[in-house]
Amino acid sequence: MRTLLHLSDLHFGRVDEALLQPLQSFARKLGPDLVVVSGDLTQRARSEQFRQARQFLDGLPTPQIVVPGNHDVPLFDIVSRFFRPRTKFRRYISRTERPSYVDEEIAVVGVDTTRSLTIKDGRINAQQIAQVRAVLDPLPKGLVKIIVSHHPFDLLDPRDENDLVGRAPLAMREFASSGVDILLSGHLHVSRSGEASMRRQGHNEAALLIQAGTATSTRSRGESNTFNVIRIATRRIDVQRVVWQTESQAFVEAESERFDRCDAGWRRAERSSGASPSRIVDN
Repeated sequence: MRTLLHLSDLHFGRVDEALLQPLQSFARKLGPDLVVVSGDLTQRARSEQFRQARQFLDGLPTPQIVVPGNHDVPLFDIVSRFFRPRTKFRRYISRTERPSYVDEEIAVVGVDTTRSLTIKDGRINAQQIAQVRAVLDPLPKGLVKIIVSHHPFDLLDPRDENDLVGRAPLAMREFASSGVDILLSGHLHVSRSGEASMRRQGHNEAALLIQAGTATSTRSRGESNTFNVIRIATRRIDVQRVVWQTESQAFVEAESERFDRCDAGWRRAERSSGASPSRIVDN
């Protein structure tokens, strides 16, 4: 069994400072096998904001998979935006925008969906898809395969259609051929999880879409600051939503959703509230 801490949309430059230390403390106590950050570490891609984000990440457990979001590309510095859009991300956060992590139970691949030509939208190209498949396709059967991106490749709410990654249908077909189980994303500042429309080629097996809200930003969209704790076994996945509670000045575990692997892929099993997931037994 593996435990992932899934954060997104930190937005240093517009963070609630009171949340930083409690989040780091929660993460250290949790002791996840992997920390995943799905983009928008900064508000305006300024050096000081990246330095602050780096300091925050240094207070979290390792290993980490971190991908950029649209806010991590310079907006007002036109030269940097079009000719060196990820220089600061590489300097302060990660040397690569396509990180990967593989162990005996999970395989996680990051995808950079940001583009200089758009303000907020994301896109993926054929080369990136091929790079993902080059990592995932040779892996042994039985590993839970995970894609991390800032922009979502699928949507659980049709009202968010404009936020879908460009070329998403092509990417989803290719990811299905590689047997992807989970798609992690952010961008929308709301937390959701459910069955993606992706179906594995020839098997009609559903994957999971898990979306994180904003962990630390003041740019909320009607939802408290939140992040996900994801516990993964071969045949069961629990998604625990962790929410900032102003009264107690702490992050507390909220609702948990469980998904089981069946012949049709991943399906929601049950939903509980206010309690930690039960111990996962791999069967």
